[in-house]
Amino acid sequence: MAKSVVTPERFAKGMTFDEYVKYAGSPGNLAREAFGSYFPDGGSIGTARRDNSAVLRERYTKTRLSDQQVAAIKWLAAQPHGPAKILVVSEDWSSDCRRDVPALARLAEAGGLELRIFNRDGKKILGTRRPDPAAYPDGNHDIVLEFMNVKNGGEWASVPIVAIYTTDFQELHRYIEYPAIYHKDHVRGYQQSARPGETEAQTKERAQREFVAMQGSPFFDVWASAGIDEILGALYEKLTVKR
Repeated sequence: MAKSVVTPERFAKGMTFDEYVKYAGSPGNLAREAFGSYFPDGGSIGTARRDNSAVLRERYTKTRLSDQQVAAIKWLAAQPHGPAKILVVSEDWSSDCRRDVPALARLAEAGGLELRIFNRDGKKILGTRRPDPAAYPDGNHDIVLEFMNVKNGGEWASVPIVAIYTTDFQELHRYIEYPAIYHKDHVRGYQQSARPGETEAQTKERAQREFVAMQGSPFFDVWASAGIDEILGALYEKLTVKR
């Protein structure tokens, strides 16, 4: 097995959640490209970035783990070779990151885990489906290559990437993009499909309106909680089922 680029020294270079929220609104972050649309091969087309720091802060404030989730992460963290560190690769333009990263911050706090957050990209957004670290040396694409999202017959540099480690950086679990219960591609595909009588512009406007409304609905919180449940369940299985 190839040696991971996630070393203690590299992990320490990541941002805490508080640092990440402040960074999201900083001139340095706002000068970076955000996602605009896709190239036919699945690479991203860049656009101007918005300040999402208030959204991240608001979601963190409103996010509360259940008593069962708190008890579960405390129990897991107390086990021999239990979870101790959470690495996250995030981009704040991603609704999946805005949903999950604040919840992961709450999870880390509840369990006494060390959380570090890394940008996926540098100044330019990833323009190809599979990253080439040499082409974008100011990003963290070498980390991304260890956690490519295999789905729909291809590989994707999806975010968020979440990797859970022991104290000595043995990987326990990885979670990528969204929980299994959130059938995002199906939901978004339906939202983006034309309705009878719609023009192309009307379809695009309605689909975006429905997507924004969904992000403000209770279901976004349901999926955030489901992501935490999925991680906790996987960690329990990893620590208790002998293979």
